[in-house]
Amino acid sequence: MMTTDRDYYEVLDVGRGASVDEIKKAYRRLALQYHPDRNPDPEAVEKFKEASEAAEVLTDPDKRAIYDAYGHAGLQGHGFTGFADIEDIFRGFSTSGVFGDLFADLFGFTGARRGRRPKRGSDLVYRRHITLEEAAYGLEDTVEVERLAVCEACGGTGGRDGAHPVTCPTCGGTGRVATHRGFFSLATTCLNCGGTGESVDDPCPECNGEGRRPETVSISYKIPPGADDGVRIRLTGEGEAGPWGGPPGDLYVQVAVEQHPLFKRHGDDTIYDLGVSPAAAALGRKTTVPTIWGETEIKIPAGSQHGDTVKARGEGMPRLRGGGRGDHVVRLSVIVPRKLSKREKELYKKLDELEEDKSG
Repeated sequence: MMTTDRDYYEVLDVGRGASVDEIKKAYRRLALQYHPDRNPDPEAVEKFKEASEAAEVLTDPDKRAIYDAYGHAGLQGHGFTGFADIEDIFRGFSTSGVFGDLFADLFGFTGARRGRRPKRGSDLVYRRHITLEEAAYGLEDTVEVERLAVCEACGGTGGRDGAHPVTCPTCGGTGRVATHRGFFSLATTCLNCGGTGESVDDPCPECNGEGRRPETVSISYKIPPGADDGVRIRLTGEGEAGPWGGPPGDLYVQVAVEQHPLFKRHGDDTIYDLGVSPAAAALGRKTTVPTIWGETEIKIPAGSQHGDTVKARGEGMPRLRGGGRGDHVVRLSVIVPRKLSKREKELYKKLDELEEDKSG
């Protein structure tokens, strides 16, 4: 059951757009004020649990997104029910990554032995610029990726010939070294094992005990027809290898569609500006216009006004979902000539006389 029904942002006294650092600072203040070893007030325990629960949610991107969208009920629906007691807080924060480090720094809490637990590898992002034509037709391409891969010599263990690490003799496997200063026991990351709780007696000479080595690979991928600017294509498992046997991250190809010299894109439609003469606008005319697929014929209706549009159905961009294509929208721009020939002047004068007769 949740410790509190209060708004988590209100509990920590931070705005809804607060950064993780701001949330950590707010929690630090409340934790020092209400930690039960420091504050004997019976209500301090509940306030400490309340602040810890709020901090746990708001420093976790996934939990925070669920909370922002659905509140406490959403968290419960995804299995988070808060902290049962103080020990539950200690257990949760001992394995909660960056926030667990803050908790340890505050109170010297190191938790159980850490060990080299498998971790997911980092995601990689590659930005690919393409033309509007490539976005329309789709594209098969390859990308050269520099990433960390599992060291083949040690199989990712970091030890020579695959030997596994042993408990770090400096920290006893906790990953942290405590220094007692007055009321608090301050803890810092163990320098010998880097906070993993384990060390390698005989490091692998190929990866220097890291378990991973840099590599450069060529990866093929496809950009589907109709891809728009900002679309991200996920290549599962093509990111960096996870430390100590963890699963690999993903590679994301982020599409950036360049501006076209003739067409603008609006969703699945393409827009083309066509200049027409006053006569063509008044009388109407059939004409050909360029599209992303080649030329097509359109009919300009008689009496067209400046800014009117004519659609060439199905001549726009492919739809990523639902099939088919958008339209090619021709936007009319009535252009009045700046210079007239003698004959043109005569005709415009006659036209002007006719218009005056109509108005008279």
